[in-house]
Amino acid sequence: MLGVALGLCASICWGISDFLGGLQSRHHHQLGVMLSAAIIGTALVAVVVAISGAPMPAGRYLLYGAAGGLLVTIALLAFYRALAIGVMSVVAPIAASGAVIPVFVGLASGEHPGPVRLLGAAVAILGVVLVSRRGRGEDRALLSALSVVLAVIAGIGFGGQFVALHAAAKGSALWGALAGVVTYLVAVSIAAGVAVFHGHRLRPDPSAAPGLVALGLAWGGANAFYATATRHGQLSAVAVAASLYPAITVVMARAVLHERVMRIQELGMVAAVVGIVLIAAG
Repeated sequence: MLGVALGLCASICWGISDFLGGLQSRHHHQLGVMLSAAIIGTALVAVVVAISGAPMPAGRYLLYGAAGGLLVTIALLAFYRALAIGVMSVVAPIAASGAVIPVFVGLASGEHPGPVRLLGAAVAILGVVLVSRRGRGEDRALLSALSVVLAVIAGIGFGGQFVALHAAAKGSALWGALAGVVTYLVAVSIAAGVAVFHGHRLRPDPSAAPGLVALGLAWGGANAFYATATRHGQLSAVAVAASLYPAITVVMARAVLHERVMRIQELGMVAAVVGIVLIAAG
């Protein structure tokens, strides 16, 4: 139960960070926003690690965490590119369905979640896919085969990150999370450096500071919550709980930006909640 609760906390933080990241990216260069969030989030996780006094684990656990950071970097780059060239209503569900990867890995590693929890995982994943749907008007756009391939890569990256951080947490949850965010920071810094070299201005305006700080804290907190959650619950349950962030983003978009939520997205939110209840009950 604790693992699922912490997974939900991670999901809420990721949902908030996705909303704030999208909002900030409307007015500032995307790489500048990502870099700012990476710096603040990494600092947050580093402070948490220092306060906790957790001893540094064996090097292989840090490598697992670093692998998670590299996987999510690849996933985000593929995801954003897929959204740019493909149909969002197709790309988003494909990427979101990467949540099935940790479920299968958990089952293959000997986890026995039981029929109720398995049903909950299936219902929750369906909810994520439905929440990620977009309007019919976008379906008329030309679907690029490359966008589908990139969406699959993104889904594999997101799911792989969950598996990698779970492995890292066996040594130290917080140190694994720190290794992941540091790797992400390095990767984004390299991409930002290339962009600056080509003449792009990445530095956000000072007025964006509050939003960027909130974004970084939410993103860093999500990583810390998820890494800790995997030590207190089965991967097949915790990863699904942490994958509900699209619902949080949609709710915030409706509440703050007054964006219209389609009936199918509302159905997805209900399915996600029902799925989590079943996972917790199982």
